[in-house]
Amino acid sequence: MRHPAYFLAFGFGSGLSPVAPGTVGTLVGFPLYFLLRGLDPVIYFVVVAALYAAGVWLCDVAGKAVGVADHGGIVWDEIVALLLVLPFAPPTPMGFAAAFLLFRLFDIWKPFPIRVIDRRTTGGFGVMLDDLLAAVYAIVCLLIWVHWGWM
Repeated sequence: MRHPAYFLAFGFGSGLSPVAPGTVGTLVGFPLYFLLRGLDPVIYFVVVAALYAAGVWLCDVAGKAVGVADHGGIVWDEIVALLLVLPFAPPTPMGFAAAFLLFRLFDIWKPFPIRVIDRRTTGGFGVMLDDLLAAVYAIVCLLIWVHWGWM
């Protein structure tokens, strides 16, 4: 945790949780979202894109340091992916919970083609990419649910 890249990649220490580090790390996305959500939407997504790009490097550096490319404690990918999903959720506790649960579902389950891409893509880019795809699946579900009035 001495190197800033490790500190960020491990989600400010949240990825060191002995239980469900990916889930605990994902929760760090909430305070960051509430901090950033007042930005103009274009600026918000530019910031998220910059955090994603930084994550490719952060996750690569941290993965090499611990000797496991996608170590379970590296949670920057989950944090950034949740930042991508939350703006599409209804701004209610139920909407935020749905966004979180859908993202975690797709991140853990890795439905086609996420699992295939995850196995074939390496390094920091691979670590970030599977979570980006899980975020897209979660966003699509949220949009469908909102469209049909299920949320």
